[in-house]
Amino acid sequence: MDILNLIKSWDRALLLFLNGHHSPLWDYTMTLFTLTPTWIIFYGLILVIITKKYDKKALFIFVSITLMIVCADQLAGVLKHTVQRLRPSNDPTISYLIHAFYNKGGQFGFVSAHAANAFSFATFSLLLFKNRRYTAFILPWAAMIAYTRIYLGVHYPGDILGGAVLGIGIGIGVYKLMTYAESRLSPVNLFARNPMKDKEANLIIITGCFIMIMCLGIIGLLLKEGVIPG
Repeated sequence: MDILNLIKSWDRALLLFLNGHHSPLWDYTMTLFTLTPTWIIFYGLILVIITKKYDKKALFIFVSITLMIVCADQLAGVLKHTVQRLRPSNDPTISYLIHAFYNKGGQFGFVSAHAANAFSFATFSLLLFKNRRYTAFILPWAAMIAYTRIYLGVHYPGDILGGAVLGIGIGIGVYKLMTYAESRLSPVNLFARNPMKDKEANLIIITGCFIMIMCLGIIGLLLKEGVIPG
């Protein structure tokens, strides 16, 4: 067995292990966690804080975030159609073994766009904010978003790892491009001199945790009342 096939066998075994632990509560909760609209308030709060902290220079950041998302999505798509690795939910050799909840996704899965987007956002924002509390929260948050794709059966762990590496690279690259552009256009490096305050980081962390707890609570209540099938 060559090294590539060995890695694939490990990847498959890890998927079956991680995907094999599930329950109705987590099926629906992970579905909510993986959906972008669930995090609208979370993202919106971060954008509001950026606007207040950096004033007119917030435009630099918003343009950079847009560029980052486009790059992550497009590069993930290019890799998917170049590598052409079937998603586990679409692979007949393994699909019957996995718990595929919500939907099967597109045909190919390497790399995960969800992981690329989550980790690019996390990396870019932690470099921007330079706050330990925020960093300690946003990296596990990105990992959780990426993990939902394994739980729902639409990505192998290797797809997630590849997406995470891609996202981290894009986040670092776009941040450096943004700070370079700022240094060329302005003598005052506001991004480097204005780190996030702990109270701002706490507000983001509390909001993120509140969203997760609310999702769990709502799903738990709906299951208890029989509104959704258990």
